[in-house]
Amino acid sequence: MTTSGRQLERLLKIDEFLRSGLRQTASTMGAMLEMSERTVREDIAFMRDRFGAPIESTKARGYFYTDLDWRLPTVPLTQGELFALMLGARMLDAYAGSVYRDELKSAIGRLAERLPVPMAVDLQQLAQENVLFRVGAELDLDPEVWHRLEGAAQAQLRVWMRYGTPGKEVSEREFDPYVLHISRNNPYVTGWCHVRQMVRDFRVDRVRELRVLKERFEIDPGFDRRSHFSRAFQHEVGGEPRLVEIWFDAATAPYIVERRWHESQRFDRHGDGSVTLRMEVPGMAEVKRWVLYYGAGARVLGPPELVEMMRAEVRGMGQFYQEKEK
Repeated sequence: MTTSGRQLERLLKIDEFLRSGLRQTASTMGAMLEMSERTVREDIAFMRDRFGAPIESTKARGYFYTDLDWRLPTVPLTQGELFALMLGARMLDAYAGSVYRDELKSAIGRLAERLPVPMAVDLQQLAQENVLFRVGAELDLDPEVWHRLEGAAQAQLRVWMRYGTPGKEVSEREFDPYVLHISRNNPYVTGWCHVRQMVRDFRVDRVRELRVLKERFEIDPGFDRRSHFSRAFQHEVGGEPRLVEIWFDAATAPYIVERRWHESQRFDRHGDGSVTLRMEVPGMAEVKRWVLYYGAGARVLGPPELVEMMRAEVRGMGQFYQEKEK
């Protein structure tokens, strides 16, 4: 006999009740589960017969475990799978910051409760000490704003928000949130902006105020999630794709060719060890910032617009580092 998803949920709850230390009866558990006493008794009998649960009952104590070390074998996972779950939780915590911290802590705690104590301790120690996630500067992200956007996207409800970017005035707009995503450790929401009348991306940590409205929305049939994100370089998706050509010297080239930067990328390898990267991407500002990271090891060959952006940036930087005349 197998358990359904709903029955498994009830068994987990009953297990939780029996570990609470409080007196539990079929009546009290049935009330909390919104189930009949008969169903509770049938579930307890199932736990005894199917899983060998050491459950007894007396008038004074109600139902209780005679052996608190017994664990309900809810999901048959290997030690490697359990470790992967814990590691994945830590990764999500690292990249999403405080957004899921409480939920992750609770989930890991519940998982650990259902494992033999030595295994739980060993796995958590491995996940915390043997694998580190370093993601740079932490974000000041309001979990409430993120979760409201999650709910609005799921229910397809329009939102009103006050949005501000560094050095610019705060704007107010209505927005249809299609999808939330984390790109390069930055949290974004993508959807239809009613001010610009187009699909836009907004940094969630820059939302100053958010209200979920009653108006429902339909996702623009012309919006294709896969193509929208696959065309982006790093994160920037605005504008029409342009052919970008960047030369990297022999010392820098090995670090460029070992990664996939964009789905359209292709390399021309030169005899001196240098390479030329070609790719079609929409946003030039993001490419400019990326090329600057490699300093003198990279040179933009095209398009002319990007070449001029690099020249202007280098001229501006040069003013800060010019040697003073003696």
